[in-house]
Amino acid sequence: MSKLPDLEGLAIFAKVVEMRSFVGAATELGLSKATVSKAISRVETRLGARLFNRTSRRFALTDAGKMLAERAARILAEGEAAENDALAQSATPRGRIRLAVPMSFGVRSVAALLPEFLERYPEISIDLHLSDAIVDLIGEGFDAALRIAVMPDSSLVARRLCAINRYVLAAPSYLAREGRPTHPLDLAKHKCLTYSYLHTADSWHFTGPDGEHVSVRPAGPLRVNNSDAVMPTLIAGLGIAALPEFIAADALATGEIEIILEDWQIPQAALHFVTPSAGPRPARIDALAEFLAKRLSKPSWVTCEEAKRKRLPKMVARDVAAGPRKRVKAKV
Repeated sequence: MSKLPDLEGLAIFAKVVEMRSFVGAATELGLSKATVSKAISRVETRLGARLFNRTSRRFALTDAGKMLAERAARILAEGEAAENDALAQSATPRGRIRLAVPMSFGVRSVAALLPEFLERYPEISIDLHLSDAIVDLIGEGFDAALRIAVMPDSSLVARRLCAINRYVLAAPSYLAREGRPTHPLDLAKHKCLTYSYLHTADSWHFTGPDGEHVSVRPAGPLRVNNSDAVMPTLIAGLGIAALPEFIAADALATGEIEIILEDWQIPQAALHFVTPSAGPRPARIDALAEFLAKRLSKPSWVTCEEAKRKRLPKMVARDVAAGPRKRVKAKV
């Protein structure tokens, strides 16, 4: 056996993992399926372990395959980066980028940016995956992702792009009927609209003005796996929700919903551009990272402060016409 590692075999293995398919990897690499299969068999023989469990319908990585996948992906990325660096005057970014983005944010804020990016880089193609579920970048073969979260320590490399504020919200009609919560613990008596991919394990965590920490487990008539799906029920006055600013801002601007528990802070997240490792990256990934950093570092959506300013003249006119307000007591 050669003392040199089988770099070609490892690179082909990384491409199979990325494409989730032997045929897809062969097409992407311009090789025959037989050549790809032989390369995988060669690596498996060399390592003395199977890398995939294959059936007629699907295949999955074995434990040995999972252990090797990240390093093989790094070898492939470093090889591509080395070739790009060797091309005269820094080669034109080219190739396909598999990008995972949260559903609502992708539709609202990323899709509109893609025409400009694709016109600027005509040799790059984007495979955009929209889902609120957290994908396994390495195991599922993604080149990069946008994530809205408080990023935990991990092997992933995250570049912070901007803050994503979150607020607890309700419609005026709900508050007039059910009362306004003044403390997070009051939420136990209210109908709450919840989000199934919440990173805080189905609990809403609050910090008060005096540093008090409170956690509640909200419950109510609706649970969703995409935050946009909450909006009709929230606006209809059927519950309370905790939502990111970019989803709530338009309805806040029109007065259809309002922020409650304003003296209490909930954990604030940020938008991150995430890649699998800190090693050399292909030019196409760096091009996308820089493009998104410039376009998304300043939010394009209406902020809640702007929403308040837009609402203020309407609120004053409404209050003058309506006369003195009656206080609505919260239920106890």
